[in-house]
Amino acid sequence: MRNSILVVDDNAPIRQMLRAVFEADGFTIVGEAANGVEAVHLVSTVKPDLIVLDLSMPVMNGLQAAPLLRRGLQNVPIILLTLYASVLPAEIAKPAGIAAVLSKDGSLDKLIPTVKALLSQAA
Repeated sequence: MRNSILVVDDNAPIRQMLRAVFEADGFTIVGEAANGVEAVHLVSTVKPDLIVLDLSMPVMNGLQAAPLLRRGLQNVPIILLTLYASVLPAEIAKPAGIAAVLSKDGSLDKLIPTVKALLSQAA
């Protein structure tokens, strides 16, 4: 199974926590970025199998970055991880190329199953 992940979040402790969660489940973090611009520059070099992207970031937010990230990697699923998952309609997320929207609020128990499902569909 494909298992490389790019983590994009402006909060370093969140990136570290996501790295720990993914690595504990056998995934490889191929890169980290603190905003959408960094992610766009990094994505062609690291070529991830999946991208976990924060919505609210400085410089370029997740909704702005997603279409740019998808340009070179059409088959790479993007998960938008946000505190605002309950108020972000699919009509906004899907056209940006986002495969799933998950909440940062509380437990991340849906994260690993969603990642596995998206990676198996993309394989």
